[in-house]
Amino acid sequence: MSDYPEPLIPPGGTAPVPRRIRATLDGRGVLDTTDAIYLWEFPPYPQYYVPVADVAAGVLTDTGETKTFEHGVARVHTAGTGRAWVYDDGVAKDRVRFQWDALDSWFEEDEEVFVHPRNPYSRVDAIKSTRRFRVSVDGAVLADSDATVIVFETGLPPRYYFPRTAVHFEHLTPTDTMTACPYKGRTSAYWSVATVPDVAWSYDFPTATLLPIAGHVAFFNENVDITVDGVPQERPITPFSNPTARPTDGKVS
Repeated sequence: MSDYPEPLIPPGGTAPVPRRIRATLDGRGVLDTTDAIYLWEFPPYPQYYVPVADVAAGVLTDTGETKTFEHGVARVHTAGTGRAWVYDDGVAKDRVRFQWDALDSWFEEDEEVFVHPRNPYSRVDAIKSTRRFRVSVDGAVLADSDATVIVFETGLPPRYYFPRTAVHFEHLTPTDTMTACPYKGRTSAYWSVATVPDVAWSYDFPTATLLPIAGHVAFFNENVDITVDGVPQERPITPFSNPTARPTDGKVS
């Protein structure tokens, strides 16, 4: 069973970006546009395609190479610490798609965005719950509370965020892992148990819309045993199910 639904827009589909998009490199603004489009290269999230005219001079350097994608042929450029692809025809005509990490920071209006653009057709809601949630692994109780915050995110199973006072940290070992999410921000901590690496995480300073989860601890449902009001829950199957081969885009939810 998978909690990933079919995408609303398939790869190759586009939509206008109604937000101002900016990016910085080496401390200066190098991209500023209100005319970007989303283009879905891979579900469930898109990338920004920005008018070349809205990119500062000197940022793009043509390598003379080309690369063929399903949505067109692009001229390969270097940009910052990575690459960018400029299109002369097709749905992305006169637009450039930057490798995300080629530039230092990205912003939607005045709010920083991490990892990749936010999908305009996704929702992420943080809702308080008085249902009793209990998390365990190999018989050891990791968390138990009736004051959790549930994060509902399109395409992912619900994530249960526990107050730190409800977490049994004696069973958890801190790790050096840090990830980021376009909807929640950058993580502040990760923990492992003996049988599952990086099984839990926390955001001390989440984005404004996810403030209810600040300082709380969540667990990968895929790798722990959870009961809700005493009823055992089935472990969902997602790309995060294998703790040693999780997606590398940093999106932990």
